[in-house]
Amino acid sequence: MTTIKLTAKRQATLPRELCEQMHLEPGNAIEVEPIEIDGKRVWVLSPVHEPEFSWVGSLRRYATDKPLSMDDVRTRIQEAMARGDLD
Repeated sequence: MTTIKLTAKRQATLPRELCEQMHLEPGNAIEVEPIEIDGKRVWVLSPVHEPEFSWVGSLRRYATDKPLSMDDVRTRIQEAMARGDLD
């Protein structure tokens, strides 16, 4: 069993093995949830995985050198969909 000690600021360092098993890296978030097992309250740690925004900027190639209104954006998206450029 591993023991984790809190500092005066209530901070803790997780053992390397635990971080590796949970695929945690510096800056990641951990969700802590209390549950009851056999009448005993225990805490479950789960890594919080941020959503991936790989789609951000994907429509940039359809934009021109001037700012577009939302109506212009909608029109350009419809045009691209009609051409089959967007699936």
